[in-house]
Amino acid sequence: MEIMDGRVATIHYTLTDDDGIVIDKSAPEAPLSYLHGAGNIVPGLEQALTGKQPGDTLTAEVPPELAYGPRHEQLVQQVARAAFPEGADISPGMQFEAHGDRGPLVVMVTEVGEAEVTIDGNHPLAGRTLHFAVEVAGVREPTADELSHGHVHGPGGAHD
Repeated sequence: MEIMDGRVATIHYTLTDDDGIVIDKSAPEAPLSYLHGAGNIVPGLEQALTGKQPGDTLTAEVPPELAYGPRHEQLVQQVARAAFPEGADISPGMQFEAHGDRGPLVVMVTEVGEAEVTIDGNHPLAGRTLHFAVEVAGVREPTADELSHGHVHGPGGAHD
């Protein structure tokens, strides 16, 4: 059975950056299962997997436009330290939800100064080319619930 829209694909993957540094990878005992065509993974990887079958291996170089998009410098802002709760322990790498003109946005603290905190609303992988090494572990038809919900459920019908 091949990977196509509306089927559940299970893959082992390693994601690296341009320098070959591993950013993420599936655990050997826990491959990633997703509903193909439902937008559960980045579009470039989904395109590369279309038509593949269990046992197939591939590498895919996914440009930012088919991954997490370009970086938008307007999403990097300086916020007054006073805007945070007094005594809050704020440090680089922290994430929180901010409310902007277009609704909620997850932002990351990138720098903390005495008077200002720099936050970044870009996805951490925005603007980066992603390199995937993938092995297709399995392909199956989805359950009716998975299809109606648009994502894969774990054993016993639980959400992954």
